[in-house]
Amino acid sequence: SCLQTSLYTWGWGSLGLVLFLVTFGPFAIFYFAFYILCFVGGGFVVTLLFGKSNSEKYLEQCEHSFLPCTSVGIPKCIEEMKREARPIKIDRRLTGANIIDEPLQQVIQFSLRDYVQYWYYTLSDDESFLLEIRQALQYALVQFSARSKETDWQPYFTTRLVDDFGTHLRVFRKAQQRIAEKGNQMKDQAEELVDTFFEVEVEMEKEVCRDLVCTSPKDEEGFLRDLCEVLLYILLPPGDFQNKIMRYFVREILSRGILLPLINQLSDPDYINQYVIWMIRDSNCNYEAFMNIIKLSDNIGELEAVKDKASEELQYLRSLDTAGDDINTIKNQINSLLYVIKVCDSRIQRLQSGKEIDTVKLAANFGKLCTVPLDHILVDNVALQFFMDYMQQTGGQAHLFFWMTVEGYRVTAQQQLEVLQSRQKDGKHQTNQTKGLLRAAAFGVYEQYLSEKASPRVNIDDNLVAKLAETLNHEDPTPEIFDDIQRKVYELMLRDERFYPSFKQNVLYVRMLAELDMLKDPSFRGSDDGEGESFNGSPTSSINLSLDDLSNVPTDETVQLHAYISDTGVCNDHGKTYALYAITVHRRNANSEEMWKTYRRYSDFHDFHMRITEQFENLANILKLPGKKTFNNMDREFLEKRKKDLNAYLQLLLNPEMMKASPALAHYVYDFLENKAYSKGKGDFARKMDTFVNPLRNSMRNVSNAVKSIPDSLAEGMTKMSDNMGKMSERLGQDIKQSFFKVPPLMQKTYSDPDHCRVAAPIDDNVDDNIPLRVMLLLMDEVFDLKERNQWLRRNIKNLLQQLIRATYGDTINRKIVDHVDWMTSPEQVADAVKRFRDAFWPNGILAETVPRRDKAIRMRTRVAGKTKLLEIMPDELKHIIGAETTRKGILRVFEMFQHSQLNKRMVYVFLERFLETLFPQNKFPELFHKLHSRSKQMQRYKQRLHSTQAPSLQK
Repeated sequence: SCLQTSLYTWGWGSLGLVLFLVTFGPFAIFYFAFYILCFVGGGFVVTLLFGKSNSEKYLEQCEHSFLPCTSVGIPKCIEEMKREARPIKIDRRLTGANIIDEPLQQVIQFSLRDYVQYWYYTLSDDESFLLEIRQALQYALVQFSARSKETDWQPYFTTRLVDDFGTHLRVFRKAQQRIAEKGNQMKDQAEELVDTFFEVEVEMEKEVCRDLVCTSPKDEEGFLRDLCEVLLYILLPPGDFQNKIMRYFVREILSRGILLPLINQLSDPDYINQYVIWMIRDSNCNYEAFMNIIKLSDNIGELEAVKDKASEELQYLRSLDTAGDDINTIKNQINSLLYVIKVCDSRIQRLQSGKEIDTVKLAANFGKLCTVPLDHILVDNVALQFFMDYMQQTGGQAHLFFWMTVEGYRVTAQQQLEVLQSRQKDGKHQTNQTKGLLRAAAFGVYEQYLSEKASPRVNIDDNLVAKLAETLNHEDPTPEIFDDIQRKVYELMLRDERFYPSFKQNVLYVRMLAELDMLKDPSFRGSDDGEGESFNGSPTSSINLSLDDLSNVPTDETVQLHAYISDTGVCNDHGKTYALYAITVHRRNANSEEMWKTYRRYSDFHDFHMRITEQFENLANILKLPGKKTFNNMDREFLEKRKKDLNAYLQLLLNPEMMKASPALAHYVYDFLENKAYSKGKGDFARKMDTFVNPLRNSMRNVSNAVKSIPDSLAEGMTKMSDNMGKMSERLGQDIKQSFFKVPPLMQKTYSDPDHCRVAAPIDDNVDDNIPLRVMLLLMDEVFDLKERNQWLRRNIKNLLQQLIRATYGDTINRKIVDHVDWMTSPEQVADAVKRFRDAFWPNGILAETVPRRDKAIRMRTRVAGKTKLLEIMPDELKHIIGAETTRKGILRVFEMFQHSQLNKRMVYVFLERFLETLFPQNKFPELFHKLHSRSKQMQRYKQRLHSTQAPSLQK
């Protein structure tokens, strides 16, 4: 049965296969397999698509079951965006003062317009972002204004600002001194000065140095960005500060759009020079000051710029077709220009050849010097300090101090006795008390200088000392009680080879002549013919040229000098009309003859007459200067009459017998007749103020005359002092000991700055309480380097300033300064500053274009003009107090400090840092600035040097 079943199956199968092949052909099996494959694949695809659609429907159902429907929000947002933007109202109040708010709003508007809107509108028309920025700026300004109103600005303007400027000047002065000690001529001087400046700064500041900020533009921009971001953190609300886009925009506007251009402008030397010239624009140009600047210039660029301009003017004058009176004027101008060109050429050759010399050293080694008598030295503040230094070196200071103390005692005793007599006439009696105090003062002088216990003791005749002691014990003291011994001390100083004779051979004497402006540049002569002698390599011949100058007293008796007034004229200068007298001067000697013209006003004659009669009292009875005339003093007949009288005055003055009777008079006469702008002596005000500075210089006659002719404010102050003299008599003994007889300490000059330190410590006792005295004394200390000088001079200057301030302003000066600071920070002044800033950056509402850098020659001539102007405004009284050379060096040092943009930036950033520290005292700005400046290269070098010096000691 199994077999049958098997056969049955195979039979039917074979029959089906045969029928299939017969019907469909041999390839039918392949088609069949393909159909099966398509069937299976189609089923699989249908199943996959069905499962996916079901899964998506399920997930969608799950989402809708947990989240709200959003189909309504999107159309609503689109609808809101299509609506017109509503105008947003902005509160335009910023500071509470309309006069400030209006220009501030304009500044904000201009800033957004020129720094944001011009590119923002290319991206979007929506103004909401701009409004947000404007609101943020306004909010910051409101906070800034509120802080400013709460701040006391008086310490900033009267203390911090002055201290920082003094510190900056001290660093510059020490950097100059360090470079001079190195004497390296190969390296670029400007670059070396900047490097040395920041090297000294880090030694002085100890914890901060601003070299990167001031010398690297990239670091400067980074510093300003960081600083602006800190300010925005303080001033903006937290929400606005967290908005990075808006914060970055505001930061860039403040740092790169406002602060950086402003700082660059304030630190530009050319801008500072132009501003200096503008500030002193009312002063007239002085030929002598201009020529001094040319002769002292060490900048070849300045000399070449002046030379080129002079050559240009010379060509123009030579091209003019003139005749008659104008030809003489043109010739004089041509001669002057030729002289300027020769001076510039000689100076350039000297600098290029490296043969620059020190006039003081050269004169000390080779020169014949004019003689200044000892009696003149003892009554001149400038000369006395050098003689005092020399006497301290030789051990003779006790003799000089005794002479000075006696002079002070005599003047003071005369004053007190006159006051006593006037009070006796009024019925008031204090005779015994006053005489007792004077006796105590006289005994004090005796004990300090003449007694056996005195150290050092004045070596004088014992008989004179014994006689003085007996007089003090048995008689009332008189102003003349020390006269005999004082005369002996004077003769000792005059004739002893250790003192005055040796002083004339010492370098201090040459420096004294330089300070008195009696030591001229040996490279040039003071003639008007335009012929200048250059340095020829022979020091002796060069010095002889200086001695041949009219400002030195010739020792050759064959020199003859004649002068007469040849013409008069009336000049009008800046609205001022005055008469001018042309003096023709002839000078003859054995080998040559010279002639020139010089021009003087009547005021020059008057000042010259006052000067010589003050120095030579016997001339007051011989020489009579024509008197002044208030009205009709420009009348032709009057001028002719005055010309005749002045001629008679000159002929009497130049009489050989007169010159022989007073040999020292020749210096004053020659200086007056020299062809240069006459350097007037001290004015009336300074002459009378000398009674405060140096009592030994004037007798009681001078004091009484002073009260009659000094200005009203000072006269009133002296009157008050006289009225209160009776009240002061009770304190007379203390005043005498502490003031009138307080002699200079018997020590060498002190150096109060052995280590580098800031100018922030108290200057002196009882100085910090007096704001103007502190400011003036600090600036004079740093500008003229008074702390390196004799302390007696500095004390005299301090006393002069005290008396000047007290007599002029009284005891209310501090109150007036506080009021002035309040006025400076008043809304009117702040508004004026904002308007100036607006007009400078946006003149006529348009962003100012970058000012092109001026030509180098123009900038160099501006430098020369600025230095000339500064020297012109320096009063002669200042030269008489501290010395001509010291004054000139101090002024030129300050000017040179402003000729380096990197150093100017340092000063601007210091002022800015102190300003922010004052405005935000609780925000730890000092620590912040230390961190911002911590990457300084100079600071890193300083720490390395400090660590290397401390390491050996720690190992030990």
